[in-house]
Amino acid sequence: MGDAVAGEGVMTHNRRNTLGAVLVLLVIALTTSGCIVESGRSEQSRAIGEKVSCPVKPDPGIRTTARIGYQEVTNGDLIVKDTSLLQACMPNAKITWSKFSSGGDVLQGFKARSLDIALLGSAPAARALSAPLDIDMKVVWIQDVIGKAESLVVHDPAIRTMDQLRGKKIAVPFASTSHFSLLTALNRAGITDQVTLMNTQPDAMLAAWGNGIDAAWVWDPVLSKLKANGHVIDDSGVTAEQGAPTFDLEGARSDFVAQNGPFLKYWTVAQNWAVNLLNTDKQKAAIHIASQLSISPDQVTPQLAGYKYLTARDQLDGKYFGSQGAESGLSTALTSTATFLHTTPDGGVSTVSAPQVYRDGLFTDALKEVAQ
Repeated sequence: MGDAVAGEGVMTHNRRNTLGAVLVLLVIALTTSGCIVESGRSEQSRAIGEKVSCPVKPDPGIRTTARIGYQEVTNGDLIVKDTSLLQACMPNAKITWSKFSSGGDVLQGFKARSLDIALLGSAPAARALSAPLDIDMKVVWIQDVIGKAESLVVHDPAIRTMDQLRGKKIAVPFASTSHFSLLTALNRAGITDQVTLMNTQPDAMLAAWGNGIDAAWVWDPVLSKLKANGHVIDDSGVTAEQGAPTFDLEGARSDFVAQNGPFLKYWTVAQNWAVNLLNTDKQKAAIHIASQLSISPDQVTPQLAGYKYLTARDQLDGKYFGSQGAESGLSTALTSTATFLHTTPDGGVSTVSAPQVYRDGLFTDALKEVAQ
């Protein structure tokens, strides 16, 4: 995609006519004289790829090498990436971004030590802190609280309730938050063993929709595409109300956390700035996210309503992180998620860790610094 930096003059012309040549000469003259030509671009085009200033004093002394994993989820991570905010705050850090399809893929990256910090859902995070994976990682940020943004969409218009899915094939990325929500819903409907679950990455769902896949629990942008020939019968907001909340989280390898405190502080500053933008200027936030997803901002804006975005101060509430090492809403959610996955076929948890493991898996130092 072609990124445009705010304030950069753009002039298109037709080389086949005289007027075009005159315009080109005019641009050259104005440029060499120190004048700026405003191209008349819309706010939307100006914000795409726009680089912003660090909201605090940058630290050129941070020389961390950070391999960041991101997903195509409509939250602050894409805004931070689009604005190059990490580079603005830490100009001498070496930062690389790699795209992942789901939390299950992120877990493989952590296990292989090819990732330092990455977005993953609360279900993959619970798996990471449990056997057989036992990944030594920390949760350092809540990217979003998931609601209607992850939903169960069905192809057949005659199917309106969960119990009508008996005998059907349901696609979901295994080890994802959608997988956890789907298992929760199927368990409540009493049909867990009467459906066929297909481990399918979001992009692969489109080709088999209605022709091998009867339903799917997934997130945008694939969710919206499936809804064009389907309808929603359940969502993660409902399962959260039933006692199974899900989150998109940021996890980091424990050794990376221990060795890179200053980087994590500035990373948290950047994410906190993005959350404030999401909560105060959804239009501009949508433009940045749309730039990363290669879709229209109008397609992004409705998706934002399916999530709740929390500032650093919000996240220190007992409902979420609370105090480091203490019982909190998030540590309880990770424990209960791991317990549920342990008792569910294809859950991916062979042994649930002690509750203290999930408490110690939450890192709050950077949050506290930024929330001050």
